[in-house]
Amino acid sequence: MNTTRVARWLLLSIMALMLGAGWWAPCPYDRQFRDQIAAPPSQTHLLGTDSVGRDRFSRLLYGGRISLFLVPAAATLSVGIALAIALGAALAGGWRESAATALIDLFLSMPWLFLLLAVRALLPLNAAPWLSVGTTFALLGLLGWPGPARVLLAAAHVQLDTAYVLRARASGCGPLRLAIIHIAPNLAPVAWAQFWTTAPAYLLAEVNLALLGLGIAEPLPSWGSLLRELQSLSSISHQPWILVPLGVLIVTLGCSQVAWKTGDYPT
Repeated sequence: MNTTRVARWLLLSIMALMLGAGWWAPCPYDRQFRDQIAAPPSQTHLLGTDSVGRDRFSRLLYGGRISLFLVPAAATLSVGIALAIALGAALAGGWRESAATALIDLFLSMPWLFLLLAVRALLPLNAAPWLSVGTTFALLGLLGWPGPARVLLAAAHVQLDTAYVLRARASGCGPLRLAIIHIAPNLAPVAWAQFWTTAPAYLLAEVNLALLGLGIAEPLPSWGSLLRELQSLSSISHQPWILVPLGVLIVTLGCSQVAWKTGDYPT
């Protein structure tokens, strides 16, 4: 059986499961069962309950829905910004392109994850849950564009030397039309590849933020907040089922890398 096809179906199945959290979850993610605190797995609670009595399976599904569907939004924002900068710099040329390249190099010289941590730490830690969600993934999207921008700028330069672009310029095609109608569609495979490169990195970045207490605010769940339970080795030895979110995360990241291999992007 084709490995790529299996990975795609598995990834889509995980996403469908998380999207249907409202149907599959046995209870709300914030409901507390005070008489079953830190309970082991049972028919009622498939993954047991956490330290305040919330159902872990429900929080896994709802947390996956937040992580898996906002991470692509952040990656789309980053690639969109990178594509706009790359097209503008390539078509402008001269000092404008040099300035854009210098800006890209400046941002690339700073580890973007540490920059993300620094910016997120400046924001209030007691922000409302949904505000923390928007802030976290907006920062991911706004700070992660330099890497894709460098790749897309190089690809845009290749397109500028093609015959169809030279003919379009000779016929009087303006820069905006040239960028949107002629060059951008031919950069779609490269942009798609950058999307599948940045999205897993953003998923891991959200986990890192949560482990440091800078991620999505309680009581909203995310995969990062679920993995905070793994900080205690004694908890793992006594409650090995808390490793399930980590296993789901590893499977998701692995499938995302296998599902769309290099050279297998839609055009």
